[in-house]
Amino acid sequence: MATEYEAKILDVSVDAVRQALRRADAEFIGETAQRRYVFDIVEGDAATWMRLRDNGTVATLSVKKIEHDGIGGTHEWETAVGDFAETLTFLSRLGYEPKSYQENRRESYRCDGAEIEIDTWPLIPPYVEIEAATRDRVVATAARLGFVEHQLTGENTTKVYARYGIDLTRIRELRFPE
Repeated sequence: MATEYEAKILDVSVDAVRQALRRADAEFIGETAQRRYVFDIVEGDAATWMRLRDNGTVATLSVKKIEHDGIGGTHEWETAVGDFAETLTFLSRLGYEPKSYQENRRESYRCDGAEIEIDTWPLIPPYVEIEAATRDRVVATAARLGFVEHQLTGENTTKVYARYGIDLTRIRELRFPE
């Protein structure tokens, strides 16, 4: 089991974040369009779920378990899988049916041992996600980008959508308009 030390900063100006990343000498990693299927795996347990995600380069299968909404409150087990579509078929054969399909766009950076993502999702403003090896590194990286600790949240995507009055559990397909 790996503890995820990750925090989001919601409703950001993408241009301002990019400027802060340049000032911090962050390394630009790339841009990806991500797609994912989300599965319930424990009946009645919304805090534990499985995700099959493809970022155009690698497909991964993860199990996540939320203990609390703070930085370090989520445990994650993740492995690369060979093929997104085949893994979806494999999971279906095991009896797992996705509860939803979701898309987002991501700009990825690296700075001071942390991974920084600018995430854009349908229907909500962009946000920044910072992940590092420790809680302190997450907070320090956020500070280097000009954010203070009280701006950080460890909430998952479902709770972020709820902040904007959107019940993500009722959206079967979350896609960008074509």
